Amino acid sequence: MNKGVIAAAVVAALAAGGGYWAGQKSSPASHADGVASVATETGKKERKVLYYRNPMGLPDTSPTPKKDPMGMDYIPVYEGEQDDEPASANQIKISTEKIQKLGVRTEAATLRNLDKVIRAAGRIEPDERRTYAISPKFEGYVERLHVNVTGQAVGKGQPLFEVYSPELVSAQREYAIAAQGVESLKGAEGSTQDGMRQLADSSLARLRNWDISDEQVKSLAKSGETKRTLTFRSPVNGIVTEKKAVQGMRFMPGEALYQVTDLSSVWAVADVFEQDISWVKPGAKAKVKINAYPDKTFEGTISYVYPTLKAETRTIPVRIDLPNPNNLLKPGMFAQLELPTAAKGAVVTIPNSAVIDSGTRQIVLVQAKEGRFEPRDVKLGARSDDRIEVLEGVREGEQVVVAANFLIDAESNLKAAVGGFGHTHGGAAPAEKPAAATVGNKAEGKVEEVDAKAGTASITHGPVASLKWPGMTMEFKAANDAILKQLKPGASIAFEFVERGQGEWVITSVTPAGQAAGNPHAGH
Repeated sequence: MNKGVIAAAVVAALAAGGGYWAGQKSSPASHADGVASVATETGKKERKVLYYRNPMGLPDTSPTPKKDPMGMDYIPVYEGEQDDEPASANQIKISTEKIQKLGVRTEAATLRNLDKVIRAAGRIEPDERRTYAISPKFEGYVERLHVNVTGQAVGKGQPLFEVYSPELVSAQREYAIAAQGVESLKGAEGSTQDGMRQLADSSLARLRNWDISDEQVKSLAKSGETKRTLTFRSPVNGIVTEKKAVQGMRFMPGEALYQVTDLSSVWAVADVFEQDISWVKPGAKAKVKINAYPDKTFEGTISYVYPTLKAETRTIPVRIDLPNPNNLLKPGMFAQLELPTAAKGAVVTIPNSAVIDSGTRQIVLVQAKEGRFEPRDVKLGARSDDRIEVLEGVREGEQVVVAANFLIDAESNLKAAVGGFGHTHGGAAPAEKPAAATVGNKAEGKVEEVDAKAGTASITHGPVASLKWPGMTMEFKAANDAILKQLKPGASIAFEFVERGQGEWVITSVTPAGQAAGNPHAGH
């Protein structure tokens, strides 16, 4: 009985072999034993299929076409396309299929001028150098107000108020008598004339020290009549920004009764962030936009960078002088400032998105060749709106990953690779070959809940030896949708995970409990 079965099997095998040989003779497009013909109308050479690899990057292959547990076809690897060379200790190896799924995009480091426009919020303020206080230097009384409203526009020389002071009347009388004495002693001896002239000069100096105008002094000397009141006038064209004078009030020497501000030129004071202050230079031009006038752009000059920093906002005030001929700019208005900055010359630059910043280190993924990425420590310099200067670590023309670099971090355990090559710069090889880095952390547990929208799962796991964790329930994030689909509430699993950010733990591999959790991105 057994002999008959064996004979039948041998006949079937011979028949299958004969059919294969006949098919090869009649149809060059047939597939068997991993041989595939890809001849096209252009007459390309046939390529041989070496094996079929797992579409998720798992370290298993097949000599024949097959599907993985999720129904995805295994990918053929042709002769000449395989990359059996193992990744070096400072490189990450990811399959071409996985690169396409992650949406990895690279861009060359280029030499550019880092022109930057610094934007800051600010406010309009009056120019302190154009603010004047009217303060009598003697005691007296406000006799009459010519300007009685705060905010009123006044011209230079316009009367503001009149005051009466007994001291002022006495000083005027002394000067008038002295002036008349000088006139009457013209024919007297020289010493007598000199004494009277000195008395007149001292009386005149006293009046001028009290801010009596030359016009009033000449009138007093000519007529010899003292005036009961003295008129104070505006020293500039401007706005009355403060009025303390009330008709009939008594004032003391030095008391500010009026304040007049010239608003023909104002300040825009902007709060520039600490990291941008090195770009700001006095004398540079600045553009200011005001919400009240969206169609207008005001241009000014940076006149001063304040020497102090506001600790609460980490900003430094910068002052811009702005002409204000029509008084459109009102003190207190909010302003949006643009401060163009000049580049220091062409430097090696990369997009801002290429940098992975851990807080203590800045890392860039450099594409060594297809499917090979090398994490490098970089030293960064100045930033523009979309690019950043690289001082060390990347050379001009090298391809850097600008999209999906954080996904590569999660998918391929970037931290393990970085730890393997240490703090080398510019792609230099380490002095000696480091030991193979541990890939992720392994644990077993039970899936409690799954949040498909957030891509997370709550898992109760046992102790994690690599992190010295006890058993606990915590939330993990799935590295991709394929892993998330394997996380079913109530399922017992063995999984592998890495820390992508501070307190963010990402699952990179899942297998049913009892099986080893392999690295889904290892080589063949």
